[in-house]
Amino acid sequence: MNFLATDQIAQATRSLMQCGLSAENSEITARSIVCSDVWGAASHGLMRLPFYFSRLQKGGINPQATLQILTKAASVATFDGNAGMGHWQVFRGAEIGAGMAQETGISLVTIKNSNHCGALGIYLYPALDRNLLAIITSTGPAVMPAFGGKKAILSTSPIAAGIPAAPVPIIIDLATSAVARGKIAAAAKNGDSIPAGWAVDKEGNPTTDAQAALMGMLSPLGGAKGFALALLVESLSAGLSGGETAVNIPDMFKADDDAKPQLVSHSIITIDPMKVAGEDSLAGFSEIAQNILNSGGRIPGAKRVHPSTISEELITIPENIADELAQWAKRLEAE
Repeated sequence: MNFLATDQIAQATRSLMQCGLSAENSEITARSIVCSDVWGAASHGLMRLPFYFSRLQKGGINPQATLQILTKAASVATFDGNAGMGHWQVFRGAEIGAGMAQETGISLVTIKNSNHCGALGIYLYPALDRNLLAIITSTGPAVMPAFGGKKAILSTSPIAAGIPAAPVPIIIDLATSAVARGKIAAAAKNGDSIPAGWAVDKEGNPTTDAQAALMGMLSPLGGAKGFALALLVESLSAGLSGGETAVNIPDMFKADDDAKPQLVSHSIITIDPMKVAGEDSLAGFSEIAQNILNSGGRIPGAKRVHPSTISEELITIPENIADELAQWAKRLEAE
C-alpha cells in the first residue's frame, strides 16, 4: 500500500501528541520515523511506531521528558534523557553539538537514559547543513555475542558518519551486526524468512526463522572485525556517556519490557573542517567523493532525501502495518 510521506508525518505527529509529547518533539520524531521509510529503511520507520505507542502508554517512554544537562564545557555537553523518545533527543543533541563545534572546532555530546532513535543517518544533517563532519553512535539491547562467544553482550551497535563533500555529502550509516535487527523484526511481523548467516536462535543454532532470530542473537558484521567495531561503538556510546551497557537495556520488541525505560545511550562527535585545514579539508572531502564517481561507484547516501525537504514522496507500508497504525490512531483519538 502506497501513502504520501507528508500525510504520514502529519498523522504520526498527531498520534504522538495524543500520547503526551509536545507538538515540536512530536513533529521531529514523526519526521525522523517517516524519513526512514522514504530512505527505504522501513525497518526503522513506521513499522516501529506501534511499539513506541505501547511503550509510551505503559511507561517505558516518558512523553514529558526533557534533556537534563549534567555537565557542560566548551567542547563537551552531557545529558540525561529522562527516558524520553530518542528521535527528538538525538536531533537536539546534534544541533547542540554543531553549534559548539562552530565555536571550538570540535564537540562531544552524550545522552544517556534515552530510547531507540531509529536511523542514525537522519541526525547527521544539523552538522552537514553547516559544512561540519559528524559521527554518531548509539546502543540498544544485547543481541550480538562476542566473536566466538555464546551469550549476547552487545547491541547491533550502529554508527553513522556524515562528511560534507560535493557534489553531495557522504553519508555512512550501518549496524555493526550482519544486519539491522529491525529488518528481522519486519520479517517476523510479515511472516517472512531471513537469509542464512544473519542470526542464530537463542540456543546458538543458525536459523532462517525470523521470529526465532528476533529472540536469538545476531551475527557480527565481518566476524571478528565486526565485533571489534561494535565494541568501539558500545564504548563510545554506553561507556563514554556513563550510561547502561547493552546487557542492561530492555528490549523494545518484548511486550513484557514495555513499562521499562530502555536506558539507551547516544554519542555525537562533530568537527568543523574550517578550523582544521579550512577549504583544503572541504576540497579533500570532495576529491574523495569525486574519486568514487570516477571509479564508477556510488557515493554512500547520494540518493537520500534531506529530512526537512520531504514532500511528495510515496512510501510503501505493508497492509498489516497500515491497519495496525490506523487502529492505533483511532484508539488514541478516542482517549
